[in-house]
This record gives sequence, structure tokens and C-alpha cells, in this order.
Amino acid sequence: MLINLLPDFVAVLQSSEPEAEYHRYFDAHREMLEAYWHNYVIEPVGPQFDEIVRDTVRANRDDLHAMLDRVDVTALAQATEQQCADLFAVDSNIDIVLMVGVGAANAGELVVNGRGMAFVCLEHFTSVPNPTSRGLGLDPELLPMWIAHEMAHCVRYTSPRSQNEMRDLVVDAGGYYSYWETGRRASLREHLVNEGLAVQASRAFSPGHAPWEYFGYARRQYSRIRELEGVLARGLVDDLDRSGLGLRLRYLSGGMSDEARTVQRCVVPERAGYFLGARLVEEAIASMGLSNAVRSSAADLCSVSDAARTA
Repeated sequence: MLINLLPDFVAVLQSSEPEAEYHRYFDAHREMLEAYWHNYVIEPVGPQFDEIVRDTVRANRDDLHAMLDRVDVTALAQATEQQCADLFAVDSNIDIVLMVGVGAANAGELVVNGRGMAFVCLEHFTSVPNPTSRGLGLDPELLPMWIAHEMAHCVRYTSPRSQNEMRDLVVDAGGYYSYWETGRRASLREHLVNEGLAVQASRAFSPGHAPWEYFGYARRQYSRIRELEGVLARGLVDDLDRSGLGLRLRYLSGGMSDEARTVQRCVVPERAGYFLGARLVEEAIASMGLSNAVRSSAADLCSVSDAARTA
């Protein structure tokens, strides 16, 4: 189902008291927005929360309004939802959420009360970088690719046919996905495979983009990670079946220090795990098909890929 929060957010901006109106908007959509803030921003309470809200409602939105005037994002999302349903053989409840965020993730996945949610934050897809909204300036034509990426995650976490760590952790948490708890408890292998599958899903859904765009990399970063692939893959071996939030952050997050990203005297480029994960699952997807792969355990995927490489 498509959930469009844009009209409500525009009403916040048009209010005579936008900060107070944002709080009412937050309360009206609390389940979804609380999960978004908790997983991708900060805990939505206290002075820092209020400061981010103030910055959000005061940001210049000319770029957003111009993009919305020329792009029918609702139709784009609806078409993507239907095509993804076929590509992934969706068999669980997954919503696509169109929203304006607070400059954090450009897109992401949530599970709330057992229901998957693939959200995109449109301030990042205006084609124009915007420091006041922290918008990245991505082209809106990339929206379907990112929706497909996040829907692949939601299928992995919520499909009744899924057999993997992330699905088990979501079930154990009462049908709720937490970036932080899964970061602590899932193995590094699972995290790499999880992101690699989503990258390959977006590539299958929307072919023809520059290779680095599927990973959210700049061109130079993509080239550097490719150069280091062998070194990075060897450095992973001892950690693949370990778990810990630090491992997830080292390989799949930005903002970590060089020291925290150093493995065997090599500084791991930020978010290199997306590329490494995509490489881990390539052969498995070719062998078992995408819809089966997104539901399979990391161990099974790696075993199939290893067998294909040595055949």
C-alpha cells in the first residue's frame, strides 16, 4: 500500500506555528515516524529533537516544490510497488512511504507491528543539493531504484517464507525492526548479504544506471573499493560469523573514524560492505533466482555462490 505523507508535511510548512504543527504531525503518524527517528536519526525526545524539528520546518523548500511540480512521485511509487510485487513475489504486507525527512537517510526500511515499510525521503531527490534541508541532490529518476532496494529488505524481514537471521530477529522483537539491535545481534555475514541482495535487487529492477549509483557511492569511491576488493575480502574472513554493532558500522555506515575502519592495516572505505555483499550473492542469485535469494539464509547464499565459483 502507498502511504503519502507529503500533504500532511506541506500543511506543517504552511502553518502559522510550524514547529508545533510538526509535533502534531508526528503524533498523527507516531508509529511510523517514531521508528524512522529511532532507527535513522535520534530518539525523538528532548532538546536535540526540538532543534532538528526547528531546522526542518525552517529549511528552504524551493527545490522540493520545483521537483514535485515536474515529477508525479505518487504515480512513480505506485508503478514501482506493482513491479516489485512481481519481481520479489511479495507475500507479506509492505507499504511504500513517501515522506520528507529531516536530512538523515535518503531511503530506508522499517518493520512496525509486523508490517514492512519502504520509505523514501524526497528532500534528497530534487536534483539540487540543499544545505538547509541537508538534501543530497539526487535525481528523482533514482527513486524507483531506491524503493526497490528497500522493498527487498522488507521482503527479507517479513516474508513467511524467509529463513534468515534478520527475519528471526524481527520476529523475536515482536514484529519490529531495529537497526541497532539487529546490528548487535546479526552476524556480519548476514549484514553484508542483506545489503548485497538489496543492491542486486535494485540493479535487476532498474538496470542502466552508473554502477556506483546502486551502492550510493561517488564514482571515485566506487573505483577505490574495486581496487581494494581482494584485500577487503581477505580481511573479512575472520569476522564474517561474528556479530557486533561495531562490525556493522565499520562496513556499512558512514561517519566512522579511520581507526575504527582499519582492518589488518587497511582502512576500509566507508560503506564498502555494500559492494562486498553484492559480490557475495551474485552467483547465488543467478542460481536460485532473486525472489528465493532474498528469503534465503546468508550461509545458504554463500554456500551456493562458493559452489558456483569452483564449478
